[in-house]
Amino acid sequence: MTIRVLIVDDQAMVREGFSVLLNAMDGIEVVGEAVDGREAIEQVAVLRPDVVLMDIRMPRMNGLEATREIVAADTDAKVLVLTTFDLDEYVYQALRAGASGFLLKDASARQLADGVRVVAAGEALLAPSVTKRLIVEFSKISEARKLADPAGVGELTERETEVLVLIAQGLSNAEIADRLVVAESTIKTHVSRILVKLGLRDRTQAAVYAYETRLVTPA
Repeated sequence: MTIRVLIVDDQAMVREGFSVLLNAMDGIEVVGEAVDGREAIEQVAVLRPDVVLMDIRMPRMNGLEATREIVAADTDAKVLVLTTFDLDEYVYQALRAGASGFLLKDASARQLADGVRVVAAGEALLAPSVTKRLIVEFSKISEARKLADPAGVGELTERETEVLVLIAQGLSNAEIADRLVVAESTIKTHVSRILVKLGLRDRTQAAVYAYETRLVTPA
């Protein structure tokens, strides 16, 4: 199936550049553009994209607020945050708001397309080292960490806890299955149960939760 993408950025050249790059990739189609967060919310409701490439710093409504509203609306759209700031606190906040990952705007065309495919498939875009660095850095200073309820971890089985730790380390379902010597379908079941028990939207929030509750600690 073709992955439908909405590009949200206040700079026309950025939107046009990403559109050209993504439309040249097999299985990806840019179905619309938006100049700010408010328009993004409106476009998501009309176009029903699979992935929203979301800039952070925009006028009228920023990407953080828009991400929160899109996630709260319970749409099928996954938000992939784009930023020029590799240590931007807003990025961490966007992940907590429900974004499925982020990329820097200087990512290559291949990295951009791969990121769209990963997020569309329901995986968290956590593999790049910069992403893990951000999660670790802002989990140290986030006030939300102080408010996190570690008791929720007690609801997980020993195997589910093990899987959650590996998710936080950036491993994919296939890699976790190889590590634990089980079928990938078994890992998918564990991930689904973890999300339900902890009341989380996706793997990205699961990884952030693991850091916030100190189930995983920064190296």
